[in-house]
Order: sequence, then structure tokens, then C-alpha cells
Amino acid sequence: MSNLSVFSKAGLPAISTLSSALKSISASAGPVGVVILKMDKGGHWVFGADQTEVEDDSTWAVNPFSFVHGFIAWGDGEVLGEKMVAVSQPLPEIDEAPPGAKKGWEQQIGMSLKCLTGDDAGLDARFTTTSVGGKRGVQTIAAALAEQVEKDQTKPVPVVTLKRDHYQHKSYGKIYTPVFEIVEWISMEGEPEVAAPAGRRRRVAAA
Repeated sequence: MSNLSVFSKAGLPAISTLSSALKSISASAGPVGVVILKMDKGGHWVFGADQTEVEDDSTWAVNPFSFVHGFIAWGDGEVLGEKMVAVSQPLPEIDEAPPGAKKGWEQQIGMSLKCLTGDDAGLDARFTTTSVGGKRGVQTIAAALAEQVEKDQTKPVPVVTLKRDHYQHKSYGKIYTPVFEIVEWISMEGEPEVAAPAGRRRRVAAA
């Protein structure tokens, strides 16, 4: 066992309040020092400015208090505006989209994760999405989490592996979608075993 504490409960609401807040995500800006986690067009999970590929066998803990929803406005490859709040709160009010926004305000949901194993153990990441497939992935993990905390409030943290699915689009071909596969549930103070790095060379995904 390692000394890696998963999530501190200091200043957080009671676990018992999670269920109703997480269920609301089905109907409905990241902190400094947290990398952006995403799936690229080739179906690879990558993070950070260098688009470093996630290790295939790494596990990640989802922070049950980190689920957010709101809106984002994208320009030409850059974020022009973002308004996000916890899922326990109503969607934020929005006014006219910033000038240059390609699609105006788009609804976005997301959550935060911590890597538990491999080369990236201890890494904090933020995953947000506006796509249908991405939202489905977040909604699925949120629904499972809501069910879990209703059964066992002592282990509200899902440990997941990052997988992918795909479908065939008639115009764009194969479209990859994110999947968060739950492998176990742990407590907020859980100290999961951190596996030794596999020692393989990390591939940086192509842009």
C-alpha cells in the first residue's frame, strides 16, 4: 500500500447529498495545476499540452464531488468563454455568446480524476465534453455513482480504466467515444496500491 491519499474530505458536503446532485446530470473552468484529459480523434486518451498518451492499464479515481455542468464557447481552436457550476446547482445563466464563437454557447459537462497507477500516478486531470458520446460517458459514471452512494456511502469513489467505443458516422466515418469502466469502489481516504511503472516508452499522440 502507498501513502497516496485519494481525496481529502475537508470542506466537502456530506456523502449523503451526492445522489440527488449526480442524478441531475442526466437532465442537464478547471483549477490551476490540473491537466486537461481528452480523447483525440484517433480514439487515444491523451492529456496536457503535449498530448501525452495515457497508459493503457492505468487506473483513475473519479472525484465524486467534482461533477460540473454549464456552457462553453469555442472560437477557432480556443476557448472564448466558459461558465461551469457544480451539478447540485442550476445551470448558469448565459447572455450573448462572445464574438467569434463558432457555435455560440454549447452545453458542457465534466468531472475531475486522479491517476492512481503507473508513470502518471498522482496526476490530477479534468475531463469536460460537449459531444453526445462524451456526455453519455459522464452520465453513465454519474448514474453508477448515484446508485453506489445510495447503497454504500463508505465507498463513493469509482476507480476506472479509460476505454473507448465507436460508431460509424455516414459523413465522418468512425467516431470514437469515451468509456469509463469501473473496476472497484474505494473510500475518499482510500490508499489504493500504486503499481510500479511498466517501463515502456510513452507515445505522444499526433495532433
